[in-house]
Amino acid sequence: MKRFVLITVVLASIGCAGSLCSDESRTGSVEFLNSSGSPPNLPFSEAVRVGNTLYLSGRIGFVPETMGLAPGGIREETRQTMENIERSIEAHGYSMGDIVKCTVMLADISEWTTFNEVYKSFFKKPYPARSVFGANGLALGAQVEVECIAAAGGQGNKRR
Repeated sequence: MKRFVLITVVLASIGCAGSLCSDESRTGSVEFLNSSGSPPNLPFSEAVRVGNTLYLSGRIGFVPETMGLAPGGIREETRQTMENIERSIEAHGYSMGDIVKCTVMLADISEWTTFNEVYKSFFKKPYPARSVFGANGLALGAQVEVECIAAAGGQGNKRR
């Protein structure tokens, strides 16, 4: 038994000496990404890809052409937020169908029902996993912020 344990430990050590445990392997597959549509000089990346998983930074209902939030309340701001997510995710080779998890922050949690109506129109079943919570003080006075995680080969929950 002692010999088996010793052999197992030696083989595991040899395996860790290879690429699986090397710093090169761990850092070589991480990409910090910004598309051409991403505002310059932000103190964060638009997205980070690790292997086939894309971590998208939080998106708000910012309208690039006007440099402001979408007018019209939570419904229009949510629609713009989701369109911004779709644009960003597609710029990095993914689709809405690849999204597996969303985290939603609402300035007013009582707007959850209205937010949810718009959000659902961007997906079909099975929906991505999701968390929603109320937050105070979103960027630029936004009413909604959504961050997403996508994995290549998602369930195909894209609405279109």
